[in-house]
Amino acid sequence: MKLHPSCFSEHEPLQAVIVCSPAPLDIPDQQTAVDIQWEKPFDYQKAAHQHAAMVKALEDAGAMVIDYSKHIANQDTPFHNQLVNRLFTRDLAGVCGTTVIPGEAATSMRQPEYILSHQLFEQWFSSDQFEIVKNEKWKALEFGDVYVLNKDAVLINTGMRSSMESVEAVRNKMFAAGFSEVVAIDLPRRADTMHLDMNANMIGGHHFLAKSFMRYFPVRLLTQKGGMYLMLGDFLRRHGIEPVWTNEVKRTLPDINFLNLDPETLLVSSKMNKQLKHHKKLRKHKVIEVEVDELEKGGGGIRCMTLPLIREKLS
Repeated sequence: MKLHPSCFSEHEPLQAVIVCSPAPLDIPDQQTAVDIQWEKPFDYQKAAHQHAAMVKALEDAGAMVIDYSKHIANQDTPFHNQLVNRLFTRDLAGVCGTTVIPGEAATSMRQPEYILSHQLFEQWFSSDQFEIVKNEKWKALEFGDVYVLNKDAVLINTGMRSSMESVEAVRNKMFAAGFSEVVAIDLPRRADTMHLDMNANMIGGHHFLAKSFMRYFPVRLLTQKGGMYLMLGDFLRRHGIEPVWTNEVKRTLPDINFLNLDPETLLVSSKMNKQLKHHKKLRKHKVIEVEVDELEKGGGGIRCMTLPLIREKLS
């Protein structure tokens, strides 16, 4: 299978996406869930049913869905079937333009997923699109912290799971991919702010829905010629993006962690607070709901469980 990845935004029509079915294991009790940093006990059969429904919604929207667990080598499958976090494919890598940049796990528990998936990516993508380079400065880079805002700018959170050292190490790859600005924000290091996509999300190409505390954060803008600091809202407006600061978030994962299927359509959790209806511009978007509450117990939502490979580039 040879693929030709291409993503220049978070919102253009989704044509191909990588997912991973949940590992066939139950999390039997609350203490076990706490010990592995999950929110609640987990029922695999229910989760598998919900994941299949999410995949069907993606396919119904016109996307090719690749479950990478089906391509793991036979000798690695018994091991891979015991990696409970494997369904959160977003962190593994990111497509920036036509370049696929490999992620680096911040925790040893997740490292095997990265290794096994990257072995597949080396087969699927050409060497000029995907390359694993050993870089000692690359401390951690999980792509739940990375947003390709548009063809010019990439926003990265350097908080709990991604480091500023990694941003410094990866920015030249992003410049080479055609982006002119790499922008870093450093959010608080807490469980509810683990990744950028637990705090904010693009809605279409012109709105950035974010928890209201983020309006107080500066960002560090890096270009090939130097850099500067801006407030997050001012940076977004420079790119024609309107920040929508919200206090309406009831539960982080269903309310923030959704996926743009195209500029007008969102794939969201059925448990999402109906906050979009309160904003005259956002309520025009079509919302497709899927039940994923069992899957969300692992600490990730729909965006976390989807790694876009190809988005149709709009003029």
